[in-house]
Amino acid sequence: MEQLQSRGHLLTEQINPNSQNLDALNSLELVQLFNQEDARTLDAIANAAPEIARTIDAAAHSLRGGGRLFYVGAGTSGRLGVLDAAECPPTFCTPPELVQAIIAGGASALVRSSESLEDNAIDGARAIMDREITSLDVVIGITAGGTTPYVHGALKSAKERGAITVGISCVTSQQVPLDVDIDIRLLTGPEIVAGSTRLKAGTVTKMALNIISTGTMVKLGKVYGNRMIDVAVTNQKLHDRALRIISDITGLDRAAAELLLEKSGKKVKLALLMHWSGLTPEEGEKLLHYHQGNLRSALKALS
Repeated sequence: MEQLQSRGHLLTEQINPNSQNLDALNSLELVQLFNQEDARTLDAIANAAPEIARTIDAAAHSLRGGGRLFYVGAGTSGRLGVLDAAECPPTFCTPPELVQAIIAGGASALVRSSESLEDNAIDGARAIMDREITSLDVVIGITAGGTTPYVHGALKSAKERGAITVGISCVTSQQVPLDVDIDIRLLTGPEIVAGSTRLKAGTVTKMALNIISTGTMVKLGKVYGNRMIDVAVTNQKLHDRALRIISDITGLDRAAAELLLEKSGKKVKLALLMHWSGLTPEEGEKLLHYHQGNLRSALKALS
C-alpha cells in the first residue's frame, strides 16, 4: 500500500493560533474573528498583483487571437472556476466556449462533493486533451494547497500542448513548486478551521478570479468607462440596465434610449456607436469588428 505523505507543513493545513479556542467563542466573537482573518485576503491579492496582471495580459492576448481561457480545479477550487466562467456570458455577452471551467467529477461535482476524484492526474490530463487545448489557449490551474494531482495532470498536459499555464495556490513555492508560466501565490495563512480551504483560501481565490476575468474583459473592450456595454439583454433587469447605461452615457431620455436599443438589435455597444457616429447598424457592426469590438478605438478612428 502506498504510504501517504504528510501535508501538515503546508500553509493551508497548519493550525491557526488565533482560533485555537474556536468552539468556546460566542457568535459575535466568531464573526469578529472571521472578519479579522478575512482581512488578510486583501494583502494576499496586493502581494500577487504583478502575477495577476500578467495573467490578465496573457488571457486578453490569447482571446484576441482566437484562444480560450480555461479554469481547472477540484472541490471548492473547481466550483469557484465554474462560477466565474458561468458569469462571463451574461455579464460580458461572451460565447460560452470563450471562458470554460473544468472540474474533477464534472457537473455532478457542483452539487455533491466528489473530492476523491482530485487524486487522479490522468483524468486531469484527459480533460485537457478532450477539449483539444492548443497553444492559443490559457489554462489556469486552481489548487489551494498546491498538491491536487488532477490539477497537476491538467497543467502538465496543457503545457505540453503549448498553452500558457497559470497556477493559483495558497501555499509558498518553496512548499509546493508548480511548473507553470505564471505562478500566483495567494498567501492568507492558516485557516480558522485547520485545513478548511473553503474559507480564506476560497475567498481570496474568488477575488483573484473576479479580477482576472473582469480585467481580461476590460482589455477586450467589453467595458466603456466602468459600464458593461456588452451586457446580454436577456431579462427585465438587464434590459433596464442597458437602458440606464445608454441614457446615462448619452444624455438621452428613456424613450429615446429604448428606440436606439431596439434599432441596434439590443446591443448596447452598437447603440452607443450609432448614436455618436450616425452609422447604420450594419456600418457600426463592421467598424466594431474591424476594431475587435473596442468601442473607444472605433470612435477614435472616426474622429
